Amino acid sequence: MPAARYHVGGLAIRVLSDGCSWQDAGAVHGLVPRVMWERVTTDLNAQHQIPLALNCLLLESDGKTVLIETGQGDKDFDQLRARGGAVGHGKLLDALAAEGVAPGDVDIVINTHLHNDHCGWNTRRIGGALRPTFPNARYVVQAGEWDVATHTNERTRATYLADNLLPLRETGQLDLIDGETAVTSQLTVVETPGHTADHASVLIRDGGETAIYIGDIAQHRVQLERVAWISAFDVLPLVSLETKKRLVREAVAGNHLILSVHTPYPGAGRLVQREGRNHFIDEAPERDHEPVATSAQSRGGA
Repeated sequence: MPAARYHVGGLAIRVLSDGCSWQDAGAVHGLVPRVMWERVTTDLNAQHQIPLALNCLLLESDGKTVLIETGQGDKDFDQLRARGGAVGHGKLLDALAAEGVAPGDVDIVINTHLHNDHCGWNTRRIGGALRPTFPNARYVVQAGEWDVATHTNERTRATYLADNLLPLRETGQLDLIDGETAVTSQLTVVETPGHTADHASVLIRDGGETAIYIGDIAQHRVQLERVAWISAFDVLPLVSLETKKRLVREAVAGNHLILSVHTPYPGAGRLVQREGRNHFIDEAPERDHEPVATSAQSRGGA
């Protein structure tokens, strides 16, 4: 199945799925009582987990093939099965191949943060050794996030996995940035703290239109509609609240296309206000399209 496609101005955006990750519903909704979140959560499994989509973006900008986020990858399959957990992820490379994109075609990878469900395909095992999955890419990460991810504590060590990170430094492909940074003329990494102290999102702008890939600002659509609903996974919940209030205000005023990592595939929609309440309205992808050549293919590469 071809990737879901959207346009921002003249810029084509493709949403690729790495599958889904099953997470405890109570943790996703934080301090919100179960009697309230059960009204908006209809897909619980027997372990009271809900599936969180793993939506990544593929774009061509300034002659570069850009991948935003790399999903959960495939390195944790054995660990999950040993715990009796469900394995629903690890599909990103197949999704890229279906679009005619090989790992070597990717020029830039952007991570909003470095939790294992957002950077799992940063690396993979090749011949028994861990290597960057995208051998020709710069990996763009906030410097503060990298520092926290590589100096873990009792709370963070289960979500920051060295196997996803350290090979990037060893091969010299790591591109650490500090704060708001233009990666291309159409893509800007912006600070959206709360989920982690140095969490970032990606603004996509072209032809007077704007989209924002929100990372983990919200892990469920209702968290955009009710900004006080904050996940237990957020390390700075009050900062998350202020970040979400700002994002919602700007998204409503600018009619921004919101691209969500964890909302069910393809995870795109817009926020509208009706009678003082926010509503996240799904946006259907465009129909019928042909794969767009990557920058490497345009240059005559493989």
